[in-house]
Amino acid sequence: MFIRKLGGAARLSDEEREAIAHLPVTVRPLGPHQDIVREKDRPSQCCLLLEGWACRYQLLSEGKRQIFSFHIPGDIPDLQSLHIRVMDHNVCTLSSAVVAFIPHEALLDLTAAFPAIAAILWRDTLVDGAVFRAWMTGLGRRTACEAVAHLFCELYLKLQAMGLARDYAYRLPLTQLDLGDALGLSNVHVNRTLRELRGKDLITLHGGTLEIYKWQELADSCDFDPAYLHLERRTA
Repeated sequence: MFIRKLGGAARLSDEEREAIAHLPVTVRPLGPHQDIVREKDRPSQCCLLLEGWACRYQLLSEGKRQIFSFHIPGDIPDLQSLHIRVMDHNVCTLSSAVVAFIPHEALLDLTAAFPAIAAILWRDTLVDGAVFRAWMTGLGRRTACEAVAHLFCELYLKLQAMGLARDYAYRLPLTQLDLGDALGLSNVHVNRTLRELRGKDLITLHGGTLEIYKWQELADSCDFDPAYLHLERRTA
């Protein structure tokens, strides 16, 4: 998954692929809603998501949760811990997951030995920032329908780039609560919005699978422009 993710941004040499394949890792299966790393932690390793979904989030003092990002296989949600010692947010699983833990020391050695890999990881953090900006725009300026539609389009293209979605359909193990905590919407508002999108025959969401019936119409409804994802390979 790591090689596939990095190879989507730039061509890797055989030597670089070999070095990545031989990184020392500890692989652990995790259940849903388990914290991988917590705010105030000082981690000595990064987590690579091999299977399942995860998110970054913070809890307010009254227990309210704000989700900052969703993560799919191939992502390293806590890559910044490689250079920022103290975590300022939490990372948790949203579904059953398999996570590979890579020691910081090994990643630092890898990037020192292969500057091209360091550049790809730096690029990944820049794309991460672009996604944050898109989410901020959504929280501040999009209607509920626009925000949900935009998120569904974003997730489809990210999953498609990793070979995890096709034919405008993908597994979506997110609850209405997860969607609301990401988009600043109540459960009732999320439910109403999903009904509205279904009523327009744009999507169906059943049994944890999202199907997009009218991609272009859904994208047009929320002014979705995938340029901020900087995906080198996409077909939608």
